[in-house]
Amino acid sequence: MEELDPLARIPERIKHTAARVEDWIHEHREAGALRSGRLPAIVTYPGYGGEGWVRVLARVLLVEPGAERSVHYENVRGWRSFTSLALNDAEVTVEANGERHVAIADRGGIVDAIVPSALEPGWQEITLSVAGSPPVSAPVFIVDPETRFGVVSDIDDTVMVTALPRPLLAAWNAFVLDEHGRQPVPGMAVLYERIAKAHPLSPFVYLSTGAWNAAPALTRFLSRNLYPAGSMLLTDWGPTPDRIFRSGREHKRAQLRRLAREFPNIAWLLVGDDGQHDEEIYGEFASAHPRSVRAVAIRELSTQEAVLAGGRKHSETRSMHPWVWSPNGGGLAKELAAIPELDVL
Repeated sequence: MEELDPLARIPERIKHTAARVEDWIHEHREAGALRSGRLPAIVTYPGYGGEGWVRVLARVLLVEPGAERSVHYENVRGWRSFTSLALNDAEVTVEANGERHVAIADRGGIVDAIVPSALEPGWQEITLSVAGSPPVSAPVFIVDPETRFGVVSDIDDTVMVTALPRPLLAAWNAFVLDEHGRQPVPGMAVLYERIAKAHPLSPFVYLSTGAWNAAPALTRFLSRNLYPAGSMLLTDWGPTPDRIFRSGREHKRAQLRRLAREFPNIAWLLVGDDGQHDEEIYGEFASAHPRSVRAVAIRELSTQEAVLAGGRKHSETRSMHPWVWSPNGGGLAKELAAIPELDVL
């Protein structure tokens, strides 16, 4: 008698109604775009990796004929980036150090995959391609196995002044403002540059609840304001299979836990602000993963910023690690330098 696979009796998880509606809309938009002659194009995001592996981050879109040949397609900004047509379930060929692997884009066209690769430490380039489109290069930072320190930084109100009510923040940043209209937090770029010079092999990771659609504009903002280059971990807007909206806090928690697993020997400087939930999230992570945290630096919002943010979100969640607070990068640098055993600056 043929033995049945016990896993075959487990029913497939039923998707949330909002997710099914979103899938239906994606399928119809994708089918119409393909019938009209649109072609696939890849927008790459800065990834990272370790010894023998690399995390590939990108998005597959459907674009007008000719646009797929331009590496500057990612310069689309504002609301237009959110009307882009994603190509779901596309097969993306990843070439790194002469080896080829295939990654599959998800239901939003996002590629987030680990592939084996033996790249040298530091900034390297890999090549991504999809059928019907020329290959594109993607930057990745390979962490040296001997590295013991890194920086994880929030973006909104930590490196970039937003000064908007929280309910409007995401919509404004996504649909209206481009990087030319965003103001850097005073002194933060100088602080990060000092850290980067003191630790040239250490990774910088910009962790935000923002959508991947805004990643190109955020990358240009960081570069224009002389922040150190780093990998970016954002999220995808819209419903998940089990809820109508994604949780920004859970996104940050999950990415921090993942970094702790991927780099168990690195102790991170966690940088955020007191206008969201960074203190709570960082405190929980530091308590659960004490070896993965060097210190926590919190940028204090101004009175006006705090009012717009809905008040300060001071949390009782603390850890035994050093915590410092200041309204700007210069103040945080002074506070960190006052603790020489941290060896941050």
